[in-house]
Amino acid sequence: SVARSADIVLLVLDVFQPYHEDVLINELSNIGIRLNKKPPNIVIEKSPTGGIAIAQQVKLKKMSEKLVKDILNVYGYTSARVVIREDIDSEQLVDFLTGNKTYAKSITILNKIDLVDKKFLRKVSKKLKTEFIPVSANASDNIAELRDRIYDELQFIRIYLRPKGGETDYKEPLIIRNGNSVLDVCNKLHRKLRKDFRYGLVWGKSVKFGGQRVGLKHILIDEDVLTII
Repeated sequence: SVARSADIVLLVLDVFQPYHEDVLINELSNIGIRLNKKPPNIVIEKSPTGGIAIAQQVKLKKMSEKLVKDILNVYGYTSARVVIREDIDSEQLVDFLTGNKTYAKSITILNKIDLVDKKFLRKVSKKLKTEFIPVSANASDNIAELRDRIYDELQFIRIYLRPKGGETDYKEPLIIRNGNSVLDVCNKLHRKLRKDFRYGLVWGKSVKFGGQRVGLKHILIDEDVLTII
């Protein structure tokens, strides 16, 4: 499935068929894609003897310790040290044990709003389980809002490149992800840059002063200016 490798999943619904939301979510769930969820915060270390020892850093309210052990036994764990750092349910534990699940962000989009009035739209909104963005692809209503939402959800940032001895290109920023480093920029521009890299010069919020020398591991911040030497 293409959705397994996607950074974000867009659930596009027809304003006249909002019930398709459940169908789409269930179909994605059946192929192992969990929307707007994070992997359960669990650590499991197998041990040769001693049975299953469970350390709960939070009190489990959705399942008993006995059920945890029973599920672990089903998946072949007879002796292990288990650390549970959040209140999980049985489905989350099974997801962790199978290890073949994908976790992705999603945005629900309600299309064709130009064909209905506000009263109809309010009625439809009550049937949806998630927050949605109403749009009209035909009339281009709220398309800019959708684009901004996607940009924010993917945590994109802008990096302005300044060639050595040249001027900063403020017209066409390089778009990277929040948390990316100078190394990520090098890899994005050209693989050879990493091999020939000596140091970088950065102006912006990620450094203490303009033109500071940085290495490949330096984390960049939105609107930083970068020169690669």
